[in-house]
Amino acid sequence: MPARRFALLVTAAALLASACAAQQSAPAATHPEGLASVTVSVPEGMNSAPLDETRQALVPRGWTLSVFARVPGARLAVWAPDGTLLVSVPKNGTVVRLVPVGHDRATVSVLLRGLNQPHGLAFSGSTLYVAQSDRVDAYAYAAGMATNPHPVVTGLPDAKSPELGGKYAHALKSVAVGQDGAVYVSVGSTGNISAEDLSANPPRASILRVPPGGGPARPFAVGVRNGTGLAVAPDGAVWTAVNSRDNIQYPFDRPYAGGSKSSQGKVIDEYVRDHPAEPLAKLTPGRNLGWPYCEPDPDVQQGVRGSALNFSKIPFVRDFETNPDGRKLDCAALPPAEQGLGGHSAPLGLSFVTTDLPDGYGQGALVGVHGSWNATPPRAPEVSFFPWKNGEMGGQRTLVGGFQAQNGSRWGRPVAAVAGPDGAVYITDDEAGAVYRLAPPGR
Repeated sequence: MPARRFALLVTAAALLASACAAQQSAPAATHPEGLASVTVSVPEGMNSAPLDETRQALVPRGWTLSVFARVPGARLAVWAPDGTLLVSVPKNGTVVRLVPVGHDRATVSVLLRGLNQPHGLAFSGSTLYVAQSDRVDAYAYAAGMATNPHPVVTGLPDAKSPELGGKYAHALKSVAVGQDGAVYVSVGSTGNISAEDLSANPPRASILRVPPGGGPARPFAVGVRNGTGLAVAPDGAVWTAVNSRDNIQYPFDRPYAGGSKSSQGKVIDEYVRDHPAEPLAKLTPGRNLGWPYCEPDPDVQQGVRGSALNFSKIPFVRDFETNPDGRKLDCAALPPAEQGLGGHSAPLGLSFVTTDLPDGYGQGALVGVHGSWNATPPRAPEVSFFPWKNGEMGGQRTLVGGFQAQNGSRWGRPVAAVAGPDGAVYITDDEAGAVYRLAPPGR
């Protein structure tokens, strides 16, 4: 073998060996700041699928995540005055009651049954409010029982409404009670861009308000496509977390990815994945969140491929499909959304933590992020935390993750997270049929 060829082979072998060594010593995939991988603890008797396999989750370092109860189809949750956790199960028409047995588990019993897709739950003193798909009722709650229901609002639209012909994409309702006793209920849109919802009676794609002491439900905020997340902040303001539309058309009259032809009006998968943002917004009387004529745009450089994204104070841009000339609604005049999440994140439950969580979290909002159904690569499910200070909501942090593998497969999808009286956070998961207990050290 010629000396030159031999030398080249030796050099190539050395480079290959170096590359293999580097690959072997490369660090594992990075986690969100401050989080570490832990094994989800599953008590005996709760290890049915998908928790029949060892599952890993990402939680703050030193914290633990365990299965507190198995509740198939668990959705929204609220703590009752007696220290029990109530969870709605829309698919079988029940509200269940979880009674803690130590820190490890809970006994599960049915509190209410025979309801029409119960979803939102809220307390004001000893009064329990339950939002069904067509109404909200108030119950007297005592001794572990909910009795004497009386209607707060009826006739809400759902798939059984004659004028909708069985079509209603967002029939589940959420409920919150203001510090003044007013009741707020989210009424989602019937579809992706169904503008007729805004002129319906009662209006859809809105947050309705029932005044203290009762009365007709009137729109408090409009243009809210699906404000499933609904909660009252420590300062008394009402907030919503919104699921924005799908398959948005590129709204700018310019090329998106090179070339000379305009991309305006095209549905571009790469653009759709990040647009529109999923806003978290503070509601004020009459606030308009834009749908379906305006969309929250997180691009720092609007319309530029690969732009950095900013989810604080998100401005609105016109929806080209529904508002091509901007005459339906002046999007630039809308106040920006206070905070948000990436497109198609699907925020569902929203609650506020009014006592400080440790390790620098403090007070803030908890959001159950369900994850995308149509984004590529998929948006991962998680529990998000938004810090709260001096009446302002800060930017998003991941509190719990790890539900989705790199190939997009999932073993769980959080719906809601609520702080418990013991200092832990309790998380519902309708995919895994579970309620988890996220515990800081020593709790």
